[in-house]
Amino acid sequence: MNSLDLAIIGNCTFSALIDSKARIVWSCMPRFDSDPVFCGLLNGDNDSDRGIYDIELQGFTRSEQYYRRNSAVVITRLYDSSDGVVEVTDFAPRFKHFGRVFRPPTIVRHIRALSGSPRIRLRIRPTYDYGKGEPETTRGSNHLRYVMPHLTLRLTTDAPITYLAEEVPFILERPISLILGPDESLTSSLAETARLFRERTASYWREWSRALSIPYEWQDVVIRSAITLKLSTFEETGAIVAAMTTSVPEAAGSQRNWDYRLCWLRDAYFVVHALNRLSATKTLEHYLSYISNIAVNVGSDDLQPLYGLSLAHKLDEYTVDGLAGYRGNGPVRVGNAAYTQIQNDVYGAVILAAAQTFFDSRIGRPGNEDLYRELAKLVQMAVQKFDKPDAGIWELRTIASVHTFSALMCWAAADRLGRIADRIGHSAEAAAWRQHASQMQRRIMEEAWNEELGSYVSTFGGDQMDASLLLMHELGFHDGKDPRFVGTVAMIEKQLRKGDHLFRYIAPDDFGVPETAFNVCTFWFIEALAVTGREAEAREMFEGILACRNKLGLLSEDVDPETGELWGNFPQTYSMVGMIKCAMRLSRKWEDAF
Repeated sequence: MNSLDLAIIGNCTFSALIDSKARIVWSCMPRFDSDPVFCGLLNGDNDSDRGIYDIELQGFTRSEQYYRRNSAVVITRLYDSSDGVVEVTDFAPRFKHFGRVFRPPTIVRHIRALSGSPRIRLRIRPTYDYGKGEPETTRGSNHLRYVMPHLTLRLTTDAPITYLAEEVPFILERPISLILGPDESLTSSLAETARLFRERTASYWREWSRALSIPYEWQDVVIRSAITLKLSTFEETGAIVAAMTTSVPEAAGSQRNWDYRLCWLRDAYFVVHALNRLSATKTLEHYLSYISNIAVNVGSDDLQPLYGLSLAHKLDEYTVDGLAGYRGNGPVRVGNAAYTQIQNDVYGAVILAAAQTFFDSRIGRPGNEDLYRELAKLVQMAVQKFDKPDAGIWELRTIASVHTFSALMCWAAADRLGRIADRIGHSAEAAAWRQHASQMQRRIMEEAWNEELGSYVSTFGGDQMDASLLLMHELGFHDGKDPRFVGTVAMIEKQLRKGDHLFRYIAPDDFGVPETAFNVCTFWFIEALAVTGREAEAREMFEGILACRNKLGLLSEDVDPETGELWGNFPQTYSMVGMIKCAMRLSRKWEDAF
């Protein structure tokens, strides 16, 4: 049965997900949002024989899987019933070459026997058109070519081509390598190319990890999350996708199946914060460039909640019928209609992210007058929209209200632009923006506060709780010890907490009552516990959510609070960011560790 016990490989162009039996069950090529070449993850509740890249060990009994230390190179060991052991090494090449980063849409697999005389069968079954089409396959002396409408892939190998083409089991008598990528001939021997790619890719990731700023505690958690966050970057534009998958539902049968291979502005501030804390400055700069391009290109239009990898603004949503869905939980969706929604929080998200360019001296292209003027246009829109109904941060599809979090983010937009104006010498404009922020703050404190509950609430004049209110301290609206913030945290805990997990809300929405906890909300709550003085509880709860990670240390979007099972798209950028920020907030200081 399919699960989210998956490893991820990639190179900031594309990625692939590998299950515990070394099967590649998901990979979109040549980039994250492409038609999946391997789509077995969404092909029903069984061991699918379509859309997989399988190394099938005869007499299989168990497996082990782990990452090479501080890298994106995955090792899977397969054990058979006759003391045979096969080791599979998987990676996507990424390293410096001729002064540039070499990152082709290529999967390299190296297979060797560690003991015994294991027999394996290679099943390489790419598809296109979301599982409906089978490529035309042609055969060469040492390669197979898969011809699809959107690309042609060449599998070059030193394994017997006949055994691959006919899927015949054979004894693994010597190490073999397989390189699946663009339809190009290799310029050196296959074995040497695979070895060199493997060594240089592992070295790249080790060196990248060495440059990270990490806390004293939970170092492995932070490094693995940081590498995964880096893997979620489409480096060509700087975009960072919300997740690698589409349509893994938030809960079984929930219909909450969305395409997350896109870029949400609501993630921007939190991603920038995490990258800043990690000192991942190049990745941070690339991402800020992507955000700045959105700010400059939007013109007089409303900001959308999300954009494509190449700044595409039209992301029409449709369902496909070639795939049954994760464990049979359809539909499978491509694109995301949320791009048409009005979400007023996005103005604050862009300003908060872009502000980094004006205050961080490490940035190669600092914010300037032109960018400030473009941001000022967005903040003017935020001032106008701050108390208008919208779909809110959680993208309610048929319910519009004046959401407190949206108003809060509009306030943050004006507040931060005032600071930027001061920074670049526009004192009079700074005062004007601060006045707007002060007026919005008073309105929020009056209209979003529920005296009976002793808490802020989800909507102006409402009575429901929303986990996004936990960010009031993070955004600087209230001090962590302010009685109003403490009361809000207490009411959120009372209504939304279940064990070591937090729901984003519990009120019915377009799809009924939510069934699973939203992982990033749990991390927000952990940070809120810490700032309100409940640090021991925060640490205990943090360990609880860490226990829900899969065996490779990765998290999806949601978790079942009863079983701890992962649901939702995978791996989730929000979740990686949450782990990084919580670990850095809760860890003992290096100075106090010795």
